[in-house]
Amino acid sequence: MPDWLVDAERLDQAVYAAIARTETPSLDRAMQRLSGAADRSRLNLLSAAILALAGGDPGRRAARTGLTSLVATSAVVNAAVKPVARRRRPDRAGHQVPEARHVPMPRSRSLPSGHAAAAFAFATGVGQVMPRAAAPLRLLAATVAYSRVHTGVHYPGDVVAGALLGTTIAQATAAALDRS
Repeated sequence: MPDWLVDAERLDQAVYAAIARTETPSLDRAMQRLSGAADRSRLNLLSAAILALAGGDPGRRAARTGLTSLVATSAVVNAAVKPVARRRRPDRAGHQVPEARHVPMPRSRSLPSGHAAAAFAFATGVGQVMPRAAAPLRLLAATVAYSRVHTGVHYPGDVVAGALLGTTIAQATAAALDRS
């Protein structure tokens, strides 16, 4: 393994450990709930419904682009990237992640974070059509991504990789939709 990759892995582990040992009782329950609410892209689906119902034609187009970006990203992440990356989930017990933060540990591989990828794909897809909606959706995506580290189910590098993949795939998806 190249030295830079070993250094990146050490940094990832150190940041994960620092988050795990930082006491945040006022944040723990909120991050646990947010992480759970993002399961199966429920927050994205709710956002798409609001956009479609309240945003007129642009809102419907933004919701469609966001959801199409989300589906494309989920397919790539779950079918192509996770099986190849093969990174194991963090050891919550070993890092002493407080139980008050725990959400069910997924059975899939850790890299990249599917929650982060989906959230950023949706936000980016929507933002390609409705730029004013992008900032709050990206803030929500970043918070969902952090919640996955806070609850102990992902390393920080997993969520960064997911965010980058989701953003990139959404940009390509939106461009393809514009051409068709």
